Amino acid sequence: MTLQLIEMPLSLSALHSWAGQRNVGYGLFDEGAVLHHILGEVFGPAVLQPFRLLVAPRARTGTLYAYSTVAAEDLRAEAAPVLGPSEAGVLSLDALRSIARPETTWREGMRLGFDLKCRPVVRIASPLKGKDIRFAKGAELDAFLAESMRNDHARSREDVYFDWLAARLAPVADLEREASRLHQFRRVRSLRRGRQVEGPDVVIHGSLTVCDPQGFARLLARGVGRHRSYGYGMLLLRPPQRKA
Repeated sequence: MTLQLIEMPLSLSALHSWAGQRNVGYGLFDEGAVLHHILGEVFGPAVLQPFRLLVAPRARTGTLYAYSTVAAEDLRAEAAPVLGPSEAGVLSLDALRSIARPETTWREGMRLGFDLKCRPVVRIASPLKGKDIRFAKGAELDAFLAESMRNDHARSREDVYFDWLAARLAPVADLEREASRLHQFRRVRSLRRGRQVEGPDVVIHGSLTVCDPQGFARLLARGVGRHRSYGYGMLLLRPPQRKA
């Protein structure tokens, strides 16, 4: 089915109220987890995934973007019978829009810019021990932390994250490192399956070159990395960045 880029306004105050009413997060407001729950209740599990909420500074509303195989008209028709008053206060179904992104949109060698919010984590294959901390085999770690604990002379955070991203774009697209930058890094506490976890919250602005148009279409639909159902991994496409 044809991939659709979805756009929908969202009330931030109503989203916070909805989370409080449902006790989502048990006192921790995890924006990704709250959106995961409300989008699943209104549209069905993973119908709008991956997704990204963009909010301007000091704004009271945000704009939700997502990829889906369902167009706006059908999304509204399917959500209308189950939408409750509280959900209607959060999501503006009347203003929901979509635009098709068929596979024929992409060409081999096409350069594209992107804005990506991601969670660059890895599962470690063997235990890791630092000065004051130890991680068991299979633990999920910040990719930069994992490399730093293995090597005395660790590379920069940006270099490690670019390696992580390049591996997940390959072989359908090549990351253009000279036209990419680490725009934001912070550590956040999140709620996953009833427990709190901590990890990196990263935004990368960059450019890529499409190598496999059909594979690239599947990558957009799937998203990049882990935690894709919680607001990470959506490639928002832009004009390509200038190379440094």
